[in-house]
Amino acid sequence: MRDRKSAPYSASRRDFVRGGLAVAGGLALPAGFVSRALAADQPPIGTWPAGSQGDSVFIGITVPRTGTYAQSGEDELKGYELAVDHMNTGHPLMKAMSPKTTKGVLGKQVKYVVADSEAKPNTAVQAQQRFITENKVILMTGSTSSAVAVALNKLAQREKVLYVAGISGSNDTTGKDCVRYGFRQDFYGETAANAIGPVLVKVYGKNKKAAFMTPDYTYGHTVTKSVNDYLTKNGGWTMVTNQVSPLGAPDYSSYLTNIANSGAEFLINVNWGHDAVLSTKQAKQFGLLPKMKLVIPYQIPFLAPEVGPDITEGVYAATDFWWTLEDKFPLAKMFVDAFQKKYNYRPEWGAENAYMEFALWADAVEHAGTFYPPDVIKSFEAGRKINSIVGEVYWRAADHQLVRPVIIVKGKKPSEMRNKEDFWEVMEVVPGEPLMQKPDAFGCNLGSYT
Repeated sequence: MRDRKSAPYSASRRDFVRGGLAVAGGLALPAGFVSRALAADQPPIGTWPAGSQGDSVFIGITVPRTGTYAQSGEDELKGYELAVDHMNTGHPLMKAMSPKTTKGVLGKQVKYVVADSEAKPNTAVQAQQRFITENKVILMTGSTSSAVAVALNKLAQREKVLYVAGISGSNDTTGKDCVRYGFRQDFYGETAANAIGPVLVKVYGKNKKAAFMTPDYTYGHTVTKSVNDYLTKNGGWTMVTNQVSPLGAPDYSSYLTNIANSGAEFLINVNWGHDAVLSTKQAKQFGLLPKMKLVIPYQIPFLAPEVGPDITEGVYAATDFWWTLEDKFPLAKMFVDAFQKKYNYRPEWGAENAYMEFALWADAVEHAGTFYPPDVIKSFEAGRKINSIVGEVYWRAADHQLVRPVIIVKGKKPSEMRNKEDFWEVMEVVPGEPLMQKPDAFGCNLGSYT
């Protein structure tokens, strides 16, 4: 089945659309009729219409499959794979989130190509550029590193090919580096800070001293800033040291020595992936934990099973999803059951992010009735309320950020774990909208559709 908007229209058909609709004021026309007709008259843009003229469409996926973020990248990839399978087969979970999706999107089977981004922006951009040229991908995705997300935002706007971020926690992704062709559905530094900050002040009190561990790129710097700003302003907390380390640092002893000598009462670890695991384990070995209270303002997938519940016990963290939300949200249970059946473990939030990203894209395309990029973007921007894995969500048109809840969790004691994957107790599901800054607060200017 061809993209309904890419089909050629005869001159008489175009004349009817342009001139005849005015005199047919009372005529009931199929939803999307005018949009489809007008899109057919548009010149090619990005990979449209070439990328959607056959019976299938391609998505380009770049996730880290090697390096310090590889484990999260593989989990993310599994979420994408499951979503594609569900789109192509009309799975009930996909239909619950994108009701118009039956078998394929707009009747076309969805295929994908994958490359290892290595969590490096240049590597990801080169791979996606190749996918655009060789596969005519109509959608790009995958990040895990916000530096990659920002780079792919820029590529998307330049090439006029849609990009939906996978995991990206930087304020910049839908802040100063936002673009018309880019969308992000997961939580980020500012919303994490505004969700976990009140909990920390309530539980631990005011005027505390905190040491931060920060990865040296956009994710780390913006998360640290947001969390510190909240705690300073609302709790009188003091950042006594901020230890900034490069991605993939092999050893954290020098940073931890500085923290040990700082007088900090709290260790706020913003590191990600294996860096988070290694720095947390070494903090334990150095005797900083449990002497200092550990806080994870942006919970890292697989951190708990890697470091063990003896370290995460009692630790507060903000996250996008935890599998026990299946007790609260029916679609979360459907997702966890389907994922566990296919991959033999309960999904981390990277997989949930990936699945959500694709389901929300399918919904936008189906409502647009076309793969024509400007119309798909406007469909995203329409502000529809969508039933999702974490309840009702919607897109904020001004910065292309999904409005969704942030989940506050607390590490369980080993004796309280129901099974080997039951590391976190969900303490609160915080509504997303009050956590978000004004759309232009971080300098977002989306740019043009064409």
